Amino acid sequence: MRAVVTGMIATYPVGGVAWDYGHYVVGLEQLGFDVFYLEDTGGPAYDPARRLYGDDCEYSVRFLRESLAQLSKAFEDRWHFCSAHGECYGMPHRRIEELLCNADLFLNVSGGTLLRDEYMSCPCKVLIDTDPGWNQFVNYPRWDASPGWKGTHGYRAHDHFFTYAERLGHPGCLLPDLGLAWHPTRPPVAIDRWNPEGPGRAWTTVMTWNNFQRPVEYQGRVFGTKEMEFSKMEALPNKRPDAAFELAVGGWGAPISQWRADGWNVVDSHAVSKSVDDYRNYIQTSIGELSVAKNLYVATRSGWFSCRSACYLAASRPVVIQDTGFSEIVPTGEGLFAFSNGEEAEAAVAAAQADPVRHGRAAREIATEYFDARCVLGNMLTQIGLM
Repeated sequence: MRAVVTGMIATYPVGGVAWDYGHYVVGLEQLGFDVFYLEDTGGPAYDPARRLYGDDCEYSVRFLRESLAQLSKAFEDRWHFCSAHGECYGMPHRRIEELLCNADLFLNVSGGTLLRDEYMSCPCKVLIDTDPGWNQFVNYPRWDASPGWKGTHGYRAHDHFFTYAERLGHPGCLLPDLGLAWHPTRPPVAIDRWNPEGPGRAWTTVMTWNNFQRPVEYQGRVFGTKEMEFSKMEALPNKRPDAAFELAVGGWGAPISQWRADGWNVVDSHAVSKSVDDYRNYIQTSIGELSVAKNLYVATRSGWFSCRSACYLAASRPVVIQDTGFSEIVPTGEGLFAFSNGEEAEAAVAAAQADPVRHGRAAREIATEYFDARCVLGNMLTQIGLM
């Protein structure tokens, strides 16, 4: 079986993003697929050094090449990247066209890769909606209003549709289905790539601050990102002086001075995510994860779960994270804690610290049962008739 997986590793070249898409590559490889990676977003690439998007993709291409090689030795020459101006790197474009003509699966993770005519030949094109809310309220309506951007096919041209909004269609979930038959899925993680390192030095998370730039409006309601939810846990360091708390933050306008005054240690998210190994090391040396979710995920009651949090669980690090409705799907209270307010977050941290061995073991068990890439992708492949 042959699969072409898409992603945005070069478009946003940081370690966490490389793992987000790399887990699909590794997972399909573990299931016996002959896997290739394609990235063709039609847009500029981010430069972590300058903190800007631009046309120079030298760093992005090098990062992509090195990251894929670290994830799997087979991927040293099994990738293709097309820049915003059409320059091609890695395998020749003609080779990708040939592969898709004979591929069993075209897995468009996040829908970032454009559906050009030459990519339409695969009979099993699968869209993975990894950013529910933003897609349903912004991206997909934009496609419907202006189809054929850059002469390509829109999101509706896929053959199967999966979403991280596991509660889409359930009572209380505000997300529209846009007339499509969505199947629930969740972020996969290659369990064997993650292990704890030491007892852990602090509760951590890696986050982007205010990355919408402006709120999202839908049917008279306003939605935002973590800046609308952080107050629920900002007082925790002062309430739990027996523990250390750290935020690895990027984005715009974060109130870092205030956070430090409140007892948080604050570091640059780019510094802990320079490579796949740096990002993994940051998670594996943490006590666990403590984080809010984007307001958009919480307020829509989407059931979304973080790919980053799945990595903490796989590394046997307990996760204390704001509930988006995922607590109706994944068991909580041991290894994984869902909170809705500061009191619940504080109680969860206290419980995890009281018995770190038990909660670390439970975290790994949850990752194995609910997020193992072979299971997550196996379930998806079964639903579309490829397994």
